[in-house]
Amino acid sequence: MAKDIETAAEQRGRAKDYHDPPPAPLIDPEELTKWSFYRAVIAEFIATLLNTVDADCGGVGILGIAWDFGGTIFILVYCTAGISRGHINPAVTFGLFLARKVSLILALMYMVVDRFLNPVAQCLGAICGCGLVKAFQKTYYNSYGGGANEVADGFNKGTGLGAEIIGTFVLVYTVFAATDPKRNARDSHVPVLAPLPIGFAVFMVHLATIPVTGTGINPARSFGAAVIYNKEKAWDDQCIFWVGPFIGAAIAAFYHQYILRAAAVKALGSFKSNA
Repeated sequence: MAKDIETAAEQRGRAKDYHDPPPAPLIDPEELTKWSFYRAVIAEFIATLLNTVDADCGGVGILGIAWDFGGTIFILVYCTAGISRGHINPAVTFGLFLARKVSLILALMYMVVDRFLNPVAQCLGAICGCGLVKAFQKTYYNSYGGGANEVADGFNKGTGLGAEIIGTFVLVYTVFAATDPKRNARDSHVPVLAPLPIGFAVFMVHLATIPVTGTGINPARSFGAAVIYNKEKAWDDQCIFWVGPFIGAAIAAFYHQYILRAAAVKALGSFKSNA
């Protein structure tokens, strides 16, 4: 019995083998003076542009489109993770901001308030990407509806909204899980790159939701396609591809931070210990 008590005491005293990064400051004006800040914005612009250029790949079937998006996200996240954290998606930025992983200034540079949160770098990248596709492949672009997201015939807007919420939840939850420092420390013997499960999550979500909405889960890409294609149906359904992803991202952030990582319980325990 005494040995068990001693062992338990040693375990309590042992330092954990991982370190959670401190919460990002809500406002950090010094960020605006650093080149790394603007480098990250440029990286998000280029990555979203490339993701959108790669998006107009109709004619290869649902499985081909899903593989294309999943593989592209894997590559782009891998390339940009060390520069801009590889968001490439306003919903991901929103979820990470709610979890205090990025500062308000950085989030607002990715996203500037304009009706709904309108991500500057990401939306501009998406618009330019769609413009390039239309310029170089106009026939295919028009044949496949410009890659614009719309709720498919046979489904109502409520179903489309639900598909976007669930799909974005899966994506953002995977981002949190793949980049969790506790998980990385625990599974350090498993050589898995974080972009791999993220890309595979995109692949699976596309398989499930292409028949319903064409798969948004990225407001920037949906917005860019609607701007360039500029047809009434794409604009009628546009709110679904903003509201759905932001709701899904918020639920994922709450679930991971406050349920799985017990942030609320830890905060309450710290408050009681200081009282």
